[in-house]
Amino acid sequence: MSDHREVAPPEPGAAWPALTDATRAALREILVHGVLSRAEIARSLGLSRASLTRAVRTLQEHRFVTEVGTGLRGVTGRPSELLRASSGAWEFLGIKLTADRLYAAVTDLGGRVLALHEEAVTDTGPQALVRQVTEVVRELRAASPAICALGVSVPGDVVTRGGVSVVEVSQFLGWRDVPLSGLLETATGLVTYASNDVDALTAKEHWIGAGDGVRSMALVTVGTGVGFGLVTNGEVSEGAHGRFGRVGHLPVYGGGPDCGVGHHGCVSSYLPSSIIARNAGAVDEGYDEVVERARTGEPRALQALRDAGTALGALLSTVVTLVDPESIVLTGDGLPVYDIARAEVDEAFRRGLRPYEAAVTVVVQPFEFSEWARAAAVLAIRRSLRS
Repeated sequence: MSDHREVAPPEPGAAWPALTDATRAALREILVHGVLSRAEIARSLGLSRASLTRAVRTLQEHRFVTEVGTGLRGVTGRPSELLRASSGAWEFLGIKLTADRLYAAVTDLGGRVLALHEEAVTDTGPQALVRQVTEVVRELRAASPAICALGVSVPGDVVTRGGVSVVEVSQFLGWRDVPLSGLLETATGLVTYASNDVDALTAKEHWIGAGDGVRSMALVTVGTGVGFGLVTNGEVSEGAHGRFGRVGHLPVYGGGPDCGVGHHGCVSSYLPSSIIARNAGAVDEGYDEVVERARTGEPRALQALRDAGTALGALLSTVVTLVDPESIVLTGDGLPVYDIARAEVDEAFRRGLRPYEAAVTVVVQPFEFSEWARAAAVLAIRRSLRS
């Protein structure tokens, strides 16, 4: 006889139910690995048959998981009932904020994208941006009423004070001490989680992206700024003060140009897109124009990209030296640096590691802002699993 009791499905946008530790752990295993048998879940978590039965029953009752037939799994080769995350009952909304654009993604419980949206940001003031996000939430919930939680990622330091998430500082948005998640919860009625954007992307890449299946992974982003995220022992490192991963001011050369905040010859003196444009003498033209000039062999543009490539290689070697990850995921809208200056990246990388060889794989992940929005939705899924 089946242990599944038929119950009414959750109402659209229902609050996330209280789950036992074992039930949350079983759900997380299914979300991370896609499709699992009961036996595989039990082995991974060390659960007894009775505990697993109770956990799966609860997940089925709340329409978190569904059976997808049977398959031959494990060393015994016996048919086993397979489980995967359900679709339609629980959906999540992720929003990535920049200084001039808002990107949104609706996903199901497994992080699969169901809808995308983007629009211009005309006012980065906290109240104005909260109103804009609230309107986007209203429109997307009208089309996807199963949205139950909101994740928002911002370029800046996000800390927890007294149980409340606060954007302590965001230079790109011009913010200081903004209780973003609380403001949005009040305005939208959705449970809201806020995070630094690189931290959110790191977690997404580790869970369902290029770092899937590894226990240690570093993520480096290049573009408007330089970002760094780290996974160790299967967990995302966040630091004690919301400032983890500030690698942009690691020294690359002795001396060198000022990065803009008083350092000379650091990563941020060469690698951010606006700095590459400045070093190429093309402040008014911008990064994309410099890239095109470099592709045609124009000397000053090419040198600016080569210097940036050296800085990137030095940064990557420092990451390997410090944390010894299994893989490094490289992404961001500044990826042409890696393409045009690959020789300089590789040389600086090897030079920084001598006399050792790099036992690490560098995975170049194509850049899409929609993936950053998806990462914010995955943030909401992961944080919901902690409750």
